[in-house]
Amino acid sequence: MRFLSLLLCVAWTAAAAATDDFIASALTRLGEPGARAARFLVDNMPPADRDSLSSAFLLENLELAFRARTEFPWARVVPEDVFLNDVVPYAVFDEPRDPWRADLYARCRELIKDAHSATEAAQILNRDLFKLVNVHYNTGRKRPNQSPSESIALGKATCTGLSVILVDACRSVGIPARAVGTFVWMNERGNHTWTEIWDGDWHFTGADEYDAAGLDRGWFVGDAGQAKENDRRHAIFATSWKRDGVYFPMVWAKDSQAVAAVNVTARYAKETPSGSSEAVTPISSLGIRLLEKPHGTRLVAKVRAIDPSGKVLAEGETKAGRADLNDMPRLVLPPESRGWLRFTMDQVTREIPFGPLPVGESTLDAVWSELTAPSTNIARLEQWLHTASLMCTVKFSPDPGSAPVPALQAPLSRAEADRAVQVLSWHRRQLIVQARKTELDSKVIEWQGKTLRWMVRTYGEVPAGGHSLWISMHGGGNAPAGVNNQQWTNQIGLYQPPEGIYVAPRAPTDTWNLWHESHIDPMFSRLIEDYVAIQGVNPDKVYLMGYSAGGDGVWQLAPRMADQLAAASMMAGHPNNASLESLRNLPFAIFMGGDDAAYHRNTIAAERGAELDRLAAADPGAYIHQVHIYPGLGHWMNRKDAESIPWMAGFQRQPWPKKVVWKQGDTLHHRFYWLEVESLEGVKPGQKMIASADQQTIQIEGEVPAGLKLRLSDQLVNLDHPIQVLVHGKTVYSGKVQRNADSILRSLEDRADAPATSTASLQL
Repeated sequence: MRFLSLLLCVAWTAAAAATDDFIASALTRLGEPGARAARFLVDNMPPADRDSLSSAFLLENLELAFRARTEFPWARVVPEDVFLNDVVPYAVFDEPRDPWRADLYARCRELIKDAHSATEAAQILNRDLFKLVNVHYNTGRKRPNQSPSESIALGKATCTGLSVILVDACRSVGIPARAVGTFVWMNERGNHTWTEIWDGDWHFTGADEYDAAGLDRGWFVGDAGQAKENDRRHAIFATSWKRDGVYFPMVWAKDSQAVAAVNVTARYAKETPSGSSEAVTPISSLGIRLLEKPHGTRLVAKVRAIDPSGKVLAEGETKAGRADLNDMPRLVLPPESRGWLRFTMDQVTREIPFGPLPVGESTLDAVWSELTAPSTNIARLEQWLHTASLMCTVKFSPDPGSAPVPALQAPLSRAEADRAVQVLSWHRRQLIVQARKTELDSKVIEWQGKTLRWMVRTYGEVPAGGHSLWISMHGGGNAPAGVNNQQWTNQIGLYQPPEGIYVAPRAPTDTWNLWHESHIDPMFSRLIEDYVAIQGVNPDKVYLMGYSAGGDGVWQLAPRMADQLAAASMMAGHPNNASLESLRNLPFAIFMGGDDAAYHRNTIAAERGAELDRLAAADPGAYIHQVHIYPGLGHWMNRKDAESIPWMAGFQRQPWPKKVVWKQGDTLHHRFYWLEVESLEGVKPGQKMIASADQQTIQIEGEVPAGLKLRLSDQLVNLDHPIQVLVHGKTVYSGKVQRNADSILRSLEDRADAPATSTASLQL
């Protein structure tokens, strides 16, 4: 230990001797100003430099700094504190300590010989120096904090290395300069470093990003404007030699406090107007990079954002080469925009879908080798839609008996069909928005003389794909309107999903069967369609629940509307004559008090639970269910039934199940999953049909109505190959079925439900 202490003492003494010698030499060679500068450097230098740098290194750096101060007119008027802090230092960050000053002085002196100001000189250096030393932006550099000699040897540097070169170059000719940067932008897209120079005040520029229009310009201005002064991760800092307790947040050494800094966020952040009553219109800003291949070099191309109608929403040009990785075109678009980005390079056009866009900034990396050429069939469809939309107020599809529309009848590939679904569903949504936004805003749906009203609450942030929708039916029934209204008011506060739009509708009537009369099904379908089209609800996350008389409704509606739901839960209701067979693909839960004996609800609930057990055992993987009968509880279950919420939330709808059991209820439906009947004439309650798809064979058994149509999709069968359809074991069709836009359009007009949209149809 004594020997180690002796070694440390010797090392400290040697370091102290070097710095003392440096200060003494500075006094001798440069007088008292030189001594003050030397003491300033020594007092604030990182400990590692104190131990490793020689007096000769420090003295050469200082003498050259004073030579520049004498030689250049702008340097002579720089205040001493700025000169010491932003001209004299031999380093910017923690980069290797090069003796860079003599080399850069010789190069830069010649470049700026005709300049008349620090600003003009800095602009010349930014324009010409990087070409002279052949260093430009490249992510293949060795490390971010390269010294000038390392960057020049490689010919590569990213924003930090480029900023080090420009700062050192400016300092070599007496221009005060410092590096500026943020640990990470507010949008979490990445970090950035740039340069500031002093010419009576501080001005900024991107290194190797010369702008002939002058300083205080750059692609990063918008990002910097979002910085937060009191948030260290998102604030903006400028390097400083003087140590005042603030340090620069170096991304490559995030815990280091080696580099002093000044918080300069206030110079960049945009002020938020206080007391303004004007609403700020939300926007989406989409940044776009185009890569040759995954993780490959960037390409320059014209890019346009095209909405599903083919309208150009915005356009720009991608960046490559010397541009910073985060320097990219940012297309400003309305939130929730969707469509295609169409790139054109060397007269070749390719595209990729985008959206829906979130509010704020997002970035998309497109890979040229993975893009597809625009389809001729889709272009014709877009053109037809543009023409049809000028005359259309309700629907697009041609009337029966009218002349065929080539754009709708043309055979489509699978990729074209997917694109057509997006195009046509977008148009269908726009029509619904135009026609029904008022009814959604007013929370009133009118249907054949009946009125459905509702209350709504929204929970949680909007997830990818859109909010879920929870339809929760109140109890009561066969009672005065005031009683049912009280039950309705109670229902809106009964359950709170962690995420989603929670809707409590008021039954249109006050009858005993208020939730399973024939008008409920179309009203609920319209309610779902409104929220999907206008509020962006995820159509695969719609949940149905109800208490007491509302539970009666769940028993009846869930089997009838199973193809529109992700899961359903029945609370304290009576099934009456409802069949459970159509629940094959709908997770279903039963909640009942063990003492809820009115109308034998408790015993019937147990019997129906046992029936679901039998159905599930006979059809493995189907009839997912759970049954909760709480001992000792009556009609009110003390909110224990709220455990239905997380259970249901764990499911998403299967829009294309391989097997369907369709048993008609008291209210007849013309469509169920991928089965459809064009006319309900002759169809009766209780009529049952079973349809299954196994690879390319579809089999249908049971009471098959006349005029049955199969709604087909590649999610059910491969439409590139022939299919076989058997009814009661007999082949009724064998061959290929063509995808076309007409099938897509008619499917969407029947129900605006993109995931369940058929791309082909077969009339049996």
